Amino acid sequence: MSPELAGVLQLLALIAALALAYRPLGDYMARVYSSTRHLRVEKWIYKAIGANPNAEMRWPAYLRGVLAFSAVSVLFLYLLQRLQGSLPGSLGFSSIDPDQAFNTAASFVSNTNWQSYYGEQAMGHVVQTGGLAVQNFVSAAVGIAVAVALVRGFARSRTGELGNFWADLVRGTVRILIPLSVIGAIVLVACGAIQNFAGIHEVGQFMGGSQQWNGGAVASQEAIKEIGTNGGGYFNANSAHPFENPNAFSNLFEIFLILLIPFALTRTFGRMVGSIKQGYAILATMVTIWVGFVLLMMWTEFAHHGPAFEVAGGALEGKETRFGVGASSIFSISTTLTSTGAVDSFHSSNTGLGGGLNLLGMQLGEIAPGGVGSGLYGMLIMAIIAVFIAGLMVGRTPEYLGKKIGTREIKLAACYILITPALVLCFTAAAMALPTPVNSMTNSGAHGFSEILYAYTSAGNNNGSAFAGLNADTQWFNTTLGLAMLLGRFLPMVFVLALAGSLAEQKPVPETAGTLRTNKPLFTGLLVGTILIITGLTYFPALALGPLAEGLAS
Repeated sequence: MSPELAGVLQLLALIAALALAYRPLGDYMARVYSSTRHLRVEKWIYKAIGANPNAEMRWPAYLRGVLAFSAVSVLFLYLLQRLQGSLPGSLGFSSIDPDQAFNTAASFVSNTNWQSYYGEQAMGHVVQTGGLAVQNFVSAAVGIAVAVALVRGFARSRTGELGNFWADLVRGTVRILIPLSVIGAIVLVACGAIQNFAGIHEVGQFMGGSQQWNGGAVASQEAIKEIGTNGGGYFNANSAHPFENPNAFSNLFEIFLILLIPFALTRTFGRMVGSIKQGYAILATMVTIWVGFVLLMMWTEFAHHGPAFEVAGGALEGKETRFGVGASSIFSISTTLTSTGAVDSFHSSNTGLGGGLNLLGMQLGEIAPGGVGSGLYGMLIMAIIAVFIAGLMVGRTPEYLGKKIGTREIKLAACYILITPALVLCFTAAAMALPTPVNSMTNSGAHGFSEILYAYTSAGNNNGSAFAGLNADTQWFNTTLGLAMLLGRFLPMVFVLALAGSLAEQKPVPETAGTLRTNKPLFTGLLVGTILIITGLTYFPALALGPLAEGLAS
């Protein structure tokens, strides 16, 4: 079997598995967030934190809950790292330096999981399981909660109430993320991923010396790392490490976990707004972009010209031979079109155009299918922009799901789509203009610029993957990337929740002959075009200086 055919067959198998899980998981999540019942364990949690889960919140109160919880999480994780040297189970590792502790706390709380450290050489069991793994759960639950609040904004009318943040946070964690992670961890252990609390031990003899590895609760953290679209690896090699990703089946299973909830949330959206077809339209948009990017990545990695690539059957530098070019292409696109950031190959070793596809996937806003929650609300924002453009074309007030898209709504949507590019481009420009940051670049020229552009794109879009040639463990990058991650995560949420409140207050608008049918293929095409054009206009100059210049020169 040729490598190309093997890659296509894996893609088809993945699509089939996602299709089988789509309906039951999407319907289940809709029931979770629509239920009025509270499980006993949930009641204990509400009592412990002093929250009333039945109290409805308007958008300012919902936002305060999101920000307060996240601020406490950042502080807790920062202190846990700073105290690591005094904690049991630290494996003898010292406390983390202040700038790196801030960067890591910001990273995991913002669902980015950018890592400027070697996981197996810096973090002990307590920080890994009691700090990082916990944030993998709750940061993902925060993203789903904000998405559900926006969906309620479309579904409700004549009220500004969006539900209860604490109830949404707890339900998402207890009823969705924990059960799925338990199942995922069991499958990964069966595949060969490790799950223990072993200390550092020597393995084998290599060139007259021994190699040291430490154990850990790897399978359980790997499961929520993918399911929650987090991405932070227990080991520096991330999902290319055999302890995290032992074989070809576990590799495909991990891609399945990454895409599972983001795709299924479109079904949840359709259920909650009372129109399954609307969910299918959003799903079709996501699938069109994702499949298109995967096929383009396979093409550029398999067909890159040159005798070395032809003999090897593709661009194999930086790729695991256990997986090959096809599976690595699917993984890299899936991780950059979501907010995952996990890697089973090194993106810096991709061809110039392949690295550009990874960059562009993040710059789209990671909405195809995007992160858990963030992908759905990002796509709905783009749907509002598309409806507005269509309204301008025919000269009528735009409507979406029975809600008028007026001046307030379009301003909030515009602020949402502008904030992340502003962060990425401004921080990149500052890093390139100042004398010290460029010293962290391993490469010069177009690829060196791509390293820095990729870092801030990854941070601002809460992805977490990196071009491996950049030394980001400096005070400048730890601080600025940490700020980019926090601002890129929580500023957009302000506009999303404000938009949700504005929509919930509206009176429904009845459909007329002039209403744009947003559940038809025509709208899907319009939405895909809107996403690509807006991103292209925003990032094309920067992409032209980096991956495009590199790709055209090779």
